[in-house]
Amino acid sequence: MNYEDFLKPKEEELPLAEDAIAEEDNGDNEEFVEVAEDIDVQKAVVEELAADKALQDEKIVTLEEELKKLRQEISTLKNERDAAVTELTKIRGTFNAMREALEKTGDILAANSETQLANKVALLDRNYELSDRFPGETRDQVLEVIKEARDIAEEQGRIRRAQILESVLAENELSGNLQKKRAALEKFFNDNQNILSGPVIEMLERCGISYKHGEEYLLPAEILKRTY
Repeated sequence: MNYEDFLKPKEEELPLAEDAIAEEDNGDNEEFVEVAEDIDVQKAVVEELAADKALQDEKIVTLEEELKKLRQEISTLKNERDAAVTELTKIRGTFNAMREALEKTGDILAANSETQLANKVALLDRNYELSDRFPGETRDQVLEVIKEARDIAEEQGRIRRAQILESVLAENELSGNLQKKRAALEKFFNDNQNILSGPVIEMLERCGISYKHGEEYLLPAEILKRTY
């Protein structure tokens, strides 16, 4: 008996080398195809992300340019605002000065308001900084001077001057306040025996009437002339 026959496998039980190789090749091909497909997918994803990134980069550049322009506009507006504030400050200063001057003028006009007969076109202007101490003071003083000048012109035979001055007096009546103030002060001195006593000086100070020239006391007649 030949024992080698028993040691050899049967032919149908051994796989063919070609079939084994074919099976191995089929498995490798499937894995290769799957890897290739994954690479294609990843490549497509990367390309899509790259395209999105490029688009976002463009948008960022555009936004940065717009932001730069906006900052420049804001800077320009701030400069214009500062200039406007400076100009407004100057205008307010001028306005306040004009308002103060106008209020001062109004106070002067109110303090120098006179009778209805005086509301005519003025023959002469005067400096309103020297305000009247009582209504009609300046007017009555000027009219008294005109009256005295008329009397002197008549005495000197200056007929034309006397006529002009008389026409002014005829159209401008005295308010009478000056004469009343003068008469009241004269009576006050007479009632106090024309003596500058303590009560008399106190009353003069209260009325704002000066009773001294330097260090020397004035006489009642001199106070009357200086005041009224």
